[in-house]
Amino acid sequence: MNMVRPAGFWIRLGATLLDGLIVSTPLGLIISFLFYQDFQTNHPLNNLTLLYDLITPVLWSGYVVGKRIVGIRIVKVDGSNVTIWTMLLRIVVAGLVYVVTIGIGVIVSAIMVGVRDDKRSIHDFIAGTYVTYAKPGEMKPEEL
Repeated sequence: MNMVRPAGFWIRLGATLLDGLIVSTPLGLIISFLFYQDFQTNHPLNNLTLLYDLITPVLWSGYVVGKRIVGIRIVKVDGSNVTIWTMLLRIVVAGLVYVVTIGIGVIVSAIMVGVRDDKRSIHDFIAGTYVTYAKPGEMKPEEL
């Protein structure tokens, strides 16, 4: 398992913040206004951001908008592109782990990304993924 140029904590945090500012928050506010004529952010229609997080990396070679801007993407540990199953494990199952641990898992994950050589967090281990600077086509799964 040879991971190519894994991305660390700060770049991943920056990508997440950018994604929230550029996609998630505006999407939530637009949907909220269209359906409720009010800017609420705590209703079921905001699950569209969950669909965005699940589907976009599958269709866009591991990128979401924030990650694309900073030049990082999610890949499987063998270097292949993520699948919908991979993203379900990464987001939904890992999210349940974080909820059950009352947020302690999130803190442990942040520390893991900061100190581990492979920069993998709990959700990366659950899904068999990592975040890399390598662009699509830069690494071939059979070479890893």
